Amino acid sequence: MRDVIDLITNWTAQGKAVALATVIQTWGSSPRGVGASMALTSDGGIAGSVSGGCVEGAVLEAGIELLKNKQPRLLHFGVADETAWEVGLSCGGTIDVFVRHLDVEKFQTLEKEINAGKSVASVMIIKGPELLLGQEMIVLEGGGTIGTLGVDLDARALHYAQSALTDGRPRRIDTEESVELFINVVKPSPTLIVVGGAHIAIPLTSLAKTLGYRTIVVDPRKMFGSNERFPHVDQLIQAWPDKAFEKIALTSSTAVAMLTHDPKIDDPALIATLNSPAFYVGALGSRKTHAKRLQRMREIGVSEEQLDRLHAPIGLNLGGRSPEEIALAVMAEIVQARNN
Repeated sequence: MRDVIDLITNWTAQGKAVALATVIQTWGSSPRGVGASMALTSDGGIAGSVSGGCVEGAVLEAGIELLKNKQPRLLHFGVADETAWEVGLSCGGTIDVFVRHLDVEKFQTLEKEINAGKSVASVMIIKGPELLLGQEMIVLEGGGTIGTLGVDLDARALHYAQSALTDGRPRRIDTEESVELFINVVKPSPTLIVVGGAHIAIPLTSLAKTLGYRTIVVDPRKMFGSNERFPHVDQLIQAWPDKAFEKIALTSSTAVAMLTHDPKIDDPALIATLNSPAFYVGALGSRKTHAKRLQRMREIGVSEEQLDRLHAPIGLNLGGRSPEEIALAVMAEIVQARNN
């Protein structure tokens, strides 16, 4: 859903009603996974997608009808083999899409949490009594909730949502009361913080942006951390890491890569990040360099539990030697860590 938030914000600011279609179940090789969303307005506005094109037309028609009658719908599509090939699949299958009217107040809560770097779970009733169909409860990372599904369902829905937030994956839940829930987890855009404007940092930050990461480069050395070298990054901080990290929010969507080989720069950054919620912390250097790094960290009291979080030598072993190949190895390891 993250890819449609900006357009939905613009539409709701203009007072437009929005229909939101969400993939809740699909075949294994779908071009759009469970949780993917498409938003639309009655005047032809469209954002996002729910497939490679094979069911968009039908979903669009259902969304326009919903904006007139306000009745949520669970759509089921069977995709034939020949149609599947047209959208890049090896075989046919099925896709379920739930279409509902967007609740602006709940959406604004979701948007606020995402912009603050926090994940949010949306719990919807997708099957059940007509009066309950489409009801939604927003569950925040800290356990707070917005909205209700009803007294009998709220406690269990909260439990399911917290589990989904923990592993970051959407799920469809069939309760024992003829009510079916869909829990969608919306994560904020991940952030990559690169400490050190080394040559590797240039392709690394470019690749990260291609993958949808917000990018930050930290380097107190102006020749390395210059605007000329990094015109493409979102934020450039020319300060020592202990000062720089006072200005940066480290969340469960943050990855940090140390690239300087210089203990004066890398060590303060490690101290600031190893005891943080960041999902990835890595440091460049040989095994010998890393052994010395670990010794320094232990001497200043960094725990073994924290040191176990450190990926070093950094990156997957792809055998590459060029800056671009090393950047690919680092980014591959970051993606692997984010996807568990």
